[in-house]
Amino acid sequence: MKKTWWLIPCLVVLLALGAAGCTQVVTSPLPQQNTGIWVTGQGEVMVIPDIAELYLGIEAQADTVSEAQAQASEAMDKVMEALKDNGVAEKDIQTQQFSIYSVTRWINESGEEEIVGYRVTNIVLAKIREVDKAGIIIDAVAKAGGDLTRIQSISFSVDDPTPYYEEAQGKAMEDAKNKATQLATSAGIQLGKPTYISEGAAYVPKYFAEVGGNEASSSTPISPGELKITVNVQVVYEIK
Repeated sequence: MKKTWWLIPCLVVLLALGAAGCTQVVTSPLPQQNTGIWVTGQGEVMVIPDIAELYLGIEAQADTVSEAQAQASEAMDKVMEALKDNGVAEKDIQTQQFSIYSVTRWINESGEEEIVGYRVTNIVLAKIREVDKAGIIIDAVAKAGGDLTRIQSISFSVDDPTPYYEEAQGKAMEDAKNKATQLATSAGIQLGKPTYISEGAAYVPKYFAEVGGNEASSSTPISPGELKITVNVQVVYEIK
């Protein structure tokens, strides 16, 4: 009798090929954008900020944690009261940082660190909706918190950038069309409708200003300036 053990691997191979033949992968080609006129457009809108965001708080240091925390708590209560008295709503005040840590110094004789006290830091973000009052609020906070007051920075933004973004978007599309029209005219061809539009990320900046004092001024001078909202688009126009 002839041995048929060699048929087994062949049969396995045939079955594998048959199974593979039943599976079909279909891929659709990506839309071709290799024809037409490609242009980029940019739109810009200048905006006067209507929101000021003030990062401020209290930093207290004492021999014990309880003493440092008590000093910080008392000063922060006064700061919060000053903010509210000057029109900052409670919902517009948000804690950004709260920390308690030891303060140490190096002792050369023993070659070790020694704890010399404890520091408590409490920083909040206050959203000021009356930008013109930013300087007055800074002065009120500094007076309320005294030497424990810490003011980190102030920034300016727009509460609702949507209408300005839409205006910048329209200008970007108009800029793209003007460029495409100029190219078509130069090439002696007729411009068709857009076949592809891609928008880059809109740039809605925050402007950070330094907080400075002026003896001749009744309050800390703060200038919000202007913000520039920018939108970029890429457009492909067909050629007729």
